[in-house]
Amino acid sequence: MMTISRARLLARSLAGCTAIFAVAACSDNSNGSGLSPALVDKGKDIFRFETFGDETFWTDTLRMHEVIEHAVDPTTALAVGLKVDTDSLPPEVVSAIQSGAISLTDPATTVALLKLNAVVGVKGTVQNVNGKDTLVRVGITCALCHSTVDNSFAKGIGKRLDGWPNRDLNVGAIIALSPALPPSAKAVYNSWGPGMYDPRFNFDGKNGPQVIPPAYGLLGIHRITSTGDGDDVMYWNRYVGVTQMHGHGSFDEPRTGVHVDNPPDIISPLLPALQEYQLSLNAPAPPAGSFDPAAAERGHDVFNGAGQCSTCHTGSLFTDANIHLHSPDEVVSEPEPNGAPSYASRSATKMYRTAPLAGLWQHPPYFHNGTAATLEDVVNTYDAKKGLNLTTQQKADLVEYLKSL
Repeated sequence: MMTISRARLLARSLAGCTAIFAVAACSDNSNGSGLSPALVDKGKDIFRFETFGDETFWTDTLRMHEVIEHAVDPTTALAVGLKVDTDSLPPEVVSAIQSGAISLTDPATTVALLKLNAVVGVKGTVQNVNGKDTLVRVGITCALCHSTVDNSFAKGIGKRLDGWPNRDLNVGAIIALSPALPPSAKAVYNSWGPGMYDPRFNFDGKNGPQVIPPAYGLLGIHRITSTGDGDDVMYWNRYVGVTQMHGHGSFDEPRTGVHVDNPPDIISPLLPALQEYQLSLNAPAPPAGSFDPAAAERGHDVFNGAGQCSTCHTGSLFTDANIHLHSPDEVVSEPEPNGAPSYASRSATKMYRTAPLAGLWQHPPYFHNGTAATLEDVVNTYDAKKGLNLTTQQKADLVEYLKSL
């Protein structure tokens, strides 16, 4: 890999999206990438608004519509990481929120936001019952976990940033609100915390939550999950859509013994467009001034030299995942916290992929299990477990380079 010049690093830090909230306008790479703009546009609607019929689970089984109707005001919703899309709000609603005319401590306001389709990743059906707007059905979409907002209006309220992991989202705490769950299950869900989710728990009963991953920067990468179970985005979309969102369709994986058939099949016809949209989402560029270009240039040399990073984080995608997976004894992210079993042992491959690094600055904590809170922690962990003996300056420079990706 050629050394990136200081000028190039500086240009990358200043060009394009110079603030976090500007990334949304720069995120679509469908032109020039071989992707179909029409399919991308269709996939965008699926990603944001399609539930795959999962209302039968979230409404009929968990009765979350009752919880929201009676106990989830906007303040509570924002506190557990739900987001509000300002582009879905009429100007008069925006003004009323700003003036305080609309209460953010009244569950009826949450129902009104759902009626406007303004709660990111949550789709509600609101009907007039006895003269009152009533939430009668609720489901979730891909955007619940894999979109956030730019906070341009207030914290948790702003323009959508599709593909960005919602690291504020406390999925477990939300699920635990269901009156249909026993106390033992509620305890597990409440143990996860913001930005964490265990996509195996409902099958093997083991509690080892993982960091919610980004859904951007996937073009050219075939194995998109931390254990590389499938060969394309559609594999994981099907797994999540059917087995985690509880949408209608089927998923079959002999390697893990997971066989789910939930007819009618709504998800299969939608998977190609959904994948196309996800592949169109670029990783966000680092904000201007967020790293030291001179130190990053030195860190690039550490990355390819003493740090040994480029032995696995190879090529322009910074990963060898398309051709190689790694055994658990090769990675530095184990053992799992809190005595949880190896996440790889619960997967189809029993291995780990090398994570791509584009947009790395944006999504702490790091490693599949979130055991590194910062990039400094990442570098220190590798240095200690791999016996690299990096100097303090080398480690600091390497961190600056990682921030520049």
